[in-house]
Amino acid sequence: MPNDLSVSTEKPSLDNPEFYINRELSHLTFNQRVLEQALNTEHPLLERLRFLLIFSSNIDEFFEIRVAGLMDRIDLERQNIGLDGLTPEQALKHIAETCHPLVEKQYHILNTMLIPELQEQGVHFLRRSEWTPALQKWVEEYFLSDILPVSSPIGLDPAHPFPLLVNKSLNFIVSLEGKDAFGRETGMAIVPAPRSLDRVIQLPDHLSDGTYSFVFLSSMIHAHVDKLFPGMTVKGCYQFRVTRNADLDVDMEGVADLAIALKGELASRRFGRAVRLEVADDCPEPLIDFLLKETQLTEAHLYQVQGPVNLKRLMRVPSMVDRPDLLYPSFNPGIPRALGKKSDMFSAIAKRDYLLLHPFESFKPVVQLLRQAAIDPNVMAIKQTLYRTGDNSPVVQALLEAARNGKEVTAVVELRARFDEAENLELAAELQAAGAVVVYGVVGYKTHSKMILVVRRENDQLKRYAHLGTGNYHADTARLYTDYSLLTADENICADVHKVFQQLTGMGKTERIRRVLNAPFTLKTGLIRLIQREIDAVESGQPGRVIMKANGLTEPDVIHALYRASQAGVKVDLIIRGMCCLRPGIPGVSDNIRVKSIVGRFLEHTRVYYFANSTPNVYCGSADLMERNLNRRVEVCFPIESPKLTKRVLQDLEMYLDDNNQSWTLTSSGEYEAPPNSKLNEGVQSLLLESLRD
Repeated sequence: MPNDLSVSTEKPSLDNPEFYINRELSHLTFNQRVLEQALNTEHPLLERLRFLLIFSSNIDEFFEIRVAGLMDRIDLERQNIGLDGLTPEQALKHIAETCHPLVEKQYHILNTMLIPELQEQGVHFLRRSEWTPALQKWVEEYFLSDILPVSSPIGLDPAHPFPLLVNKSLNFIVSLEGKDAFGRETGMAIVPAPRSLDRVIQLPDHLSDGTYSFVFLSSMIHAHVDKLFPGMTVKGCYQFRVTRNADLDVDMEGVADLAIALKGELASRRFGRAVRLEVADDCPEPLIDFLLKETQLTEAHLYQVQGPVNLKRLMRVPSMVDRPDLLYPSFNPGIPRALGKKSDMFSAIAKRDYLLLHPFESFKPVVQLLRQAAIDPNVMAIKQTLYRTGDNSPVVQALLEAARNGKEVTAVVELRARFDEAENLELAAELQAAGAVVVYGVVGYKTHSKMILVVRRENDQLKRYAHLGTGNYHADTARLYTDYSLLTADENICADVHKVFQQLTGMGKTERIRRVLNAPFTLKTGLIRLIQREIDAVESGQPGRVIMKANGLTEPDVIHALYRASQAGVKVDLIIRGMCCLRPGIPGVSDNIRVKSIVGRFLEHTRVYYFANSTPNVYCGSADLMERNLNRRVEVCFPIESPKLTKRVLQDLEMYLDDNNQSWTLTSSGEYEAPPNSKLNEGVQSLLLESLRD
């Protein structure tokens, strides 16, 4: 894209492709920012390793979903051009040019920095060249007792064609010489690594000399692969992995039962079309060509790597090493005194609204509200949306107890939460067995809103209490993601939440919702209307200001509105963690727009929208500024009506904007400028943690 974006004094057309950044390429730059954290020595060493593994996991999903989607569009001849002017073929070319250097950098960081630095700290990943005779004997015994019995080598011949390998599974292509017992001499075999075994094995104490020592499963198989082919000569053994399209394709037309349809599709995710081939960097070219041919991929989809091809499986290592000094220090999230462990949640919330900022403040009050509701004889009904909950969820346990206690429990379970579909199917069945009413939302629209509504009888009248959040009802991620939680008994907001639940569980025309903005009906138009209000204020001589904090900004109509606001003189600050298709700093178009991205210890997940000239000024919500969220999902964006809480949120936003330790600044070229990492300026997450934790 050209960097000279100067324009004439006339207002240019906002459809100019040079004003937009490609969505997929923007996504890759976010992952680049994540990878850079592995180099940042301000993070503890094992946390740097974790950042590198998060990058690996993110890139896996990027290929499974985004790259797979582009390849499908090419196959279907849907070569429609995006706002940025790129066709799917052009986008794939740019992705390959961007992604290959990133993957090379990833392995360079792992091999030349993290592994040596971990070794200095007594955490060893032992290569075969480092194995002592005692370790060699232990590995051989482990291979014979644990690996060999569950291995299934596949010799390639007309009766055994190239197998359909599971998505992202570790495999080996083996070059063989000699004839087998049947006289076959094909020269090649495939060895799938047993999926039931860990990819990294911790050595017993007597082989570790007081350190934490690990051996890769791939190294064990390499060392003893000949035992899988007795009487033949192994000429070479090389690990590889195939990434496949993992997006589920459920045809909603004619579906009678979404749960049954989804169950039928889950198995296919493991065997979708190939979209990427990763192989060991020492694999001979003829074998690579063979793998490319069998997976129907080209060299553009080939990644030759110097190390394990399935790095995500190392994610367990930080928890296996008892070295707190190599991890972030633990902390106790803060809890407002009125919401303490022995508090009456209903009495406290009836008096005023509470706004919690996780993980700096605890998620426990949300769970406590549900637990009290489950056993309170005055509680008549509980309604809740569930998108992701995690294993052994205290939220789910409270709902189960409420249902067993005879409460009217209604759960809107989103079965299509990506990669959590199987867990949500089990969750729905468990809730139904307890007596809860389970619905799956509206066909064609994911239910992404985060809402709880509790109906309680008080003084012979029904009173409602609500929780609204920007994140999922997942107690573990509540310690890792930044999210707001609003606990309120405001009659108007609770009435709006009730109407949204009516939309989800019943049928009928849309009722007027007064305070809450909800997608797909009023959220996008409401946000654009609020942006226009700032434009009107500036044109009438008043200052205008917009601050938006979200995970992604890709929706064209919202970007157009923000460009118009900038042209009018409205000051626009955007805190966008990931994808951002808006290009700031274009003279005459976006020179009043600043875009920052915060990357740090916690995943920035809050969605907050501030408008200086509206009442109320602040909205928080479940929705990002993306097409899918605003047009094809059920989302809720709720107002913060308390002046005290509004002031608090604005102060939080200003702290994010002032950060120069963890914030990256987007330039008009589409590149991000790294923060100076000034020791004089603590990162915003550290400041919030210090001020809000217990």
